[in-house]
Amino acid sequence: MLRSLTGQNAQQHIHNKLIEIAKVKISTTNLTISEIAYQLGFEHSSSFNKLFKLKTKLSPLEFRQSFN
Repeated sequence: MLRSLTGQNAQQHIHNKLIEIAKVKISTTNLTISEIAYQLGFEHSSSFNKLFKLKTKLSPLEFRQSFN
């Protein structure tokens, strides 16, 4: 049903929401990338980094640096 409403499966929908939350945290807090990854439920920050780069074409650190 989710796919018919959004065009995304449940996992894609969850990943997109996590990335949106991560973008806010990266741009508005001084938390480390690892702390943000852990808060979002990632066991390893490398998994978070990989997903973030896949979705945004930037690493989390590059995304943060774009605000400076």
